[in-house]
Amino acid sequence: MITNFVEELKWRGMVHDTMPGAEEHLMESMRSAYVGFDPTADSLHIGNLVPIMLLAHFQRAGHRPVALVGGATGMIGDPSGKSSERNLLDEATLRHNQECVRKQLSHFLDFSSGEANQAVMVNNYDWMKEFSFLDFIRDVGKHITVNYMMAKDSVKNRLSGEAADGMSFTEFTYQMVQGYDFLHLYREMDCTMQMGGSDQWGNITTGTELIRRIAGGKGYALTCPLITKSDGSKFGKSEGGNVWLDPARTSPYKFYQYWLNTSDEDAAKYIKIFTFLGQSEIEALIKEHAEAPHTRMLQKRLAQEVTTTVHGEAALENAIKASNILFGKSTADDLKQLDEATFLDVFDGVPQAEIAKAELPSGIDIIAALAEKSGFLKSNGEARRALKENSISVNREKVKDDFQLTEAQLINDKFVLLQRGKKNYFILRFV
Repeated sequence: MITNFVEELKWRGMVHDTMPGAEEHLMESMRSAYVGFDPTADSLHIGNLVPIMLLAHFQRAGHRPVALVGGATGMIGDPSGKSSERNLLDEATLRHNQECVRKQLSHFLDFSSGEANQAVMVNNYDWMKEFSFLDFIRDVGKHITVNYMMAKDSVKNRLSGEAADGMSFTEFTYQMVQGYDFLHLYREMDCTMQMGGSDQWGNITTGTELIRRIAGGKGYALTCPLITKSDGSKFGKSEGGNVWLDPARTSPYKFYQYWLNTSDEDAAKYIKIFTFLGQSEIEALIKEHAEAPHTRMLQKRLAQEVTTTVHGEAALENAIKASNILFGKSTADDLKQLDEATFLDVFDGVPQAEIAKAELPSGIDIIAALAEKSGFLKSNGEARRALKENSISVNREKVKDDFQLTEAQLINDKFVLLQRGKKNYFILRFV
């Protein structure tokens, strides 16, 4: 059953431009549309989530999504919105990255059900690798004028920018190669639409022009707005750089925290774009949040939905438990359930000291652990006063001045968490 894909995107705020007739074209029957993904890393990041969600909604509307990995274009570099050329990768690396991308996309798209609208992944290197330069300029290049290519914003911005080196011929031809992808998919897979960010409009319309001039057909374009944050900073970046979909690059805890720390204004926008919740439920959530914004209910639901889709229920539960370590009542057992990466993420930036693990079997006096062995407190006297005030905790449990550290306190067989008061933390690392 076909549902109105464009209408669904519009209420979610996910339409920037559409080519005339696109909505009607999609309502006639099942169609195929593609989005291109850059395979220059072995993981996608949350900046890729908008085009991923475009494909996911496309499939849910009854259509067939095509995920194109740009193995060939990844060897060139897209000038759109960039001030310099990217590093070029070899084929083996690109193939490895393609498999990683496919695995991540499978959390959003059905690649295996056997349904008519089952998602397909293609790599443009497969049809570009045998295409000689002479064949390309004869069969494709002659159909697009230099004037047409120079008029594209991606080219004009680069040529008029501050980059001293200008723009290479390699980059200049990028839109031709991407345009040919659309023509190839139109011919081979009856793919009639390309989607992407608003910065891709010029490249996409080059493809529709090639389809018109060479194949005598009609291709359609749909772009979504580039996502920004209300404070003007770049969406998808944290202090540590990109927020990746690969849990080895960005832990589920940090991933969850990124969405949890969203502003009220952004959360109301993001919950429409990055979740599959329906319109009535989202409107109810936004209204409920407005009545009690201090509960951050909207942010919590956003973080839950996106983390579950990307990492699964178990990872979400662990991320929530990890969050409660800092902001809720937690025990030594809760701490010991954290894996090492999550433990270090939770206590990122907390000062540490190393102590030889060989000292543990005979026990380490708590006063020595707090002062001379760690430097957490300045002196034995300060340590005694803090213990007398009942302000010292080991792994979240209050201790007295006769306490001894042993192997029984170790978290992940190497850490002990010291705490003075509510917010003053210190980590002992046993090596």
